[in-house]
Amino acid sequence: MFEIATLLLFVTSAILLALSPGPDNVFVLTISIARGPLAGLVTTLGLCSGLVVHTSAVALGVAVFIQESALAFSILKIAGALYLAWLAWKVFRTPAEQLNGQGSNERYRRLYLRGVLMNIMNPKVSLFFLAFLPQFVNPAQGSVTLQIAILGLLFMLSALLVFGLISLAAGRIGGFLRRGRGALILNRLSGVVFAGLAVKLLLSQR
Repeated sequence: MFEIATLLLFVTSAILLALSPGPDNVFVLTISIARGPLAGLVTTLGLCSGLVVHTSAVALGVAVFIQESALAFSILKIAGALYLAWLAWKVFRTPAEQLNGQGSNERYRRLYLRGVLMNIMNPKVSLFFLAFLPQFVNPAQGSVTLQIAILGLLFMLSALLVFGLISLAAGRIGGFLRRGRGALILNRLSGVVFAGLAVKLLLSQR
């Protein structure tokens, strides 16, 4: 269905895009430093799971509707910004005594769901997929929907690899920084990052 050269170009592009600074890898970096590598990996799984939704949206044409509808784009954008602001508020309200040993007691299910929701509520991801994936699709080589699904899966695996490495590296660095009052400082800094991402998303344009 795909030529080898096309797949190699796509995977290389996906890895480079995953490495470029953006809300998702900043989110993973922040979580990993503040809460440890496992927390970062769980968050990564959530973010990558959200890509399934965006791939489906492109395949089914929903992304086109979001692109054409200013109201739909604005609703998703505001919802995502409010969610990030809520995360920031929760971080700032976390008592210092609850931060010690947080890595072992963290509710990883919540971290996973946070990753999923953050990715889904960013309409720019769907618009990016709408612009990026079709460039590698050739209708003459079979089902367009199937091709988009395969490309979406490859992009998800590429992001999982890159974000996973970020989680492991940042988590090890964070292990040194979390000693003493470092855990409280990193926790508050992560709240600032979440708030900043909320503002960035709120100000984003289509």
